[in-house]
Amino acid sequence: MRAFLSLLRAIWGEAVGLFIDDGRFAAFILAWLVFAVLALPRLLPHSPAAPLLLFAGLALILVDSAVRRARRG
Repeated sequence: MRAFLSLLRAIWGEAVGLFIDDGRFAAFILAWLVFAVLALPRLLPHSPAAPLLLFAGLALILVDSAVRRARRG
């Protein structure tokens, strides 16, 4: 039974690792999406710039993650 639970834990860890390789990266994306949903409509109502800001923020988060990963080797 212990071996089975250990196997399930390992499978779960690998499955989560496929989607969340970098916890900081995932947290920043979630934070940016929450900001975009809650704040951007109030700051820029009916503005065509809101989707551009959403994209720009996600792109910056991606670049930051890539730079940090490249520095780690």
